[in-house]
Amino acid sequence: MSAWRSVVDWQWENATAGALAGLATVTFSHPLDVVRTRFQVHDGRISNLPSYKNTPHALFTIARSEGLRGLYAGFYPAVLGSTFSWGLYFFFYSKAKQRYLENRPELSPGLHLASAAEAGALVSLCTNPVWLVKTRLQLQTPQQVRPYSGFHDALRTILKEEGWKALYKGLVPGLFLQVTHGAIQFTAYEELRKAFIQLKSEGGEGSTDDSLDSIDYAALGATSKLAAIVSTYPFQVIRSRLQQRPSTDGIPRYMDSWHVMKQTARYEGLRGFYKGITANVLKNVPAASITFIVYENVLNMLKLAKWKDQ
Repeated sequence: MSAWRSVVDWQWENATAGALAGLATVTFSHPLDVVRTRFQVHDGRISNLPSYKNTPHALFTIARSEGLRGLYAGFYPAVLGSTFSWGLYFFFYSKAKQRYLENRPELSPGLHLASAAEAGALVSLCTNPVWLVKTRLQLQTPQQVRPYSGFHDALRTILKEEGWKALYKGLVPGLFLQVTHGAIQFTAYEELRKAFIQLKSEGGEGSTDDSLDSIDYAALGATSKLAAIVSTYPFQVIRSRLQQRPSTDGIPRYMDSWHVMKQTARYEGLRGFYKGITANVLKNVPAASITFIVYENVLNMLKLAKWKDQ
């Protein structure tokens, strides 16, 4: 069977494995996501959010003052968005690789990059409204004026008060984030995976994916994720600041991405673009390991089941 046929056959398996991986990831890491979001938007000036010293202090303060509900604020859109994002990402990524594999024995690093970038852009367009609602729910505190009661109330209120265009606030940095982050992560993952397989083949352990185990997948996922985080984190800060709820008089805190960049650079310097990165690393590096362990093992089980049925 050709490489092209192989990719076609496993498209739905990629989507299923990706969706399950995303669900496992967000359940494990959501409290750190709440902390990260609150750090990202806290610019040291006027803010409705309490000030936190560091990640442990933020977790403790939120748990004490808001309880479990505060730590899991925005959990429903996070599950929805993450599950669909990972499922769509792996599906679009495999579709792109399918096209590029036509008349080629294998993909070059540049084509892996192009496939990941294409998938990231499509996912961002599909899921931006979900992430906007998640961000706003995570930023709510007990002192919030006219708080959203949940995901559906937030959607209705945003559409009523701000119009449908508000659902796409933060889309530009979101597109940059999805395209560059995913491209860096998946390119690093694919190239490191080849290197792992090559090293194991030289050690006499075989030269296929079967030679990799869950520890290898965890290391690959963590390393590739860390490289992507460091490279693209400022886009996350810009997006979160744009997605804040407007004040009671309807005036947004930031007008556009350029406004965020100017204000952040002026008042906070380079450090401002990396606020919350500790919580982000603690959340995403282990989560990436879990994601790729689940993804690769689910994919292998689905392939094995399909082969048994033939």
